[in-house]
Amino acid sequence: MRSFDLTPFYRSTVGFDRLFSTLDSFVGGADNGQTYPPYNIEKTGENAYRVTLAVAGFGEDDLAIEAKENTLTIKGEKKTAEKADNADVLYRGIASRAFERRFQLADHVEVKGASLENGLLHVDLVREIPEAAKPRTIKIANGKVAKQVEAKVAA
Repeated sequence: MRSFDLTPFYRSTVGFDRLFSTLDSFVGGADNGQTYPPYNIEKTGENAYRVTLAVAGFGEDDLAIEAKENTLTIKGEKKTAEKADNADVLYRGIASRAFERRFQLADHVEVKGASLENGLLHVDLVREIPEAAKPRTIKIANGKVAKQVEAKVAA
């Protein structure tokens, strides 16, 4: 039997969690590779989500967030030069390389805001389904056939 890894889809989409949870339960999957920067996707409410990226060393001016056509793109690039001239670095364990991370959003998922605190970038998302797309209740007739009105044509 073939094994399909749905992890790339599951970890880069927001709002499709029921679909991928169901598929993942049938197929099974594990997160093999970590990419930079590490991130979490949380469900914070019925229709609310939060994407959190660990962006230690990046400031607000070094980060850009763009939402376009069901895609959330987060870019990070250091704009200030490192002050490495004054000190010899013995070990560099904090990565500050440029990155671009994309997340596919489900229909009607919108970005509500973003905040940067303690080296973590939080992007809050919410799914707002328009009234026309919400389910509606249809009244069932009690078995009576509606009367048909015939029009009389004047000659």
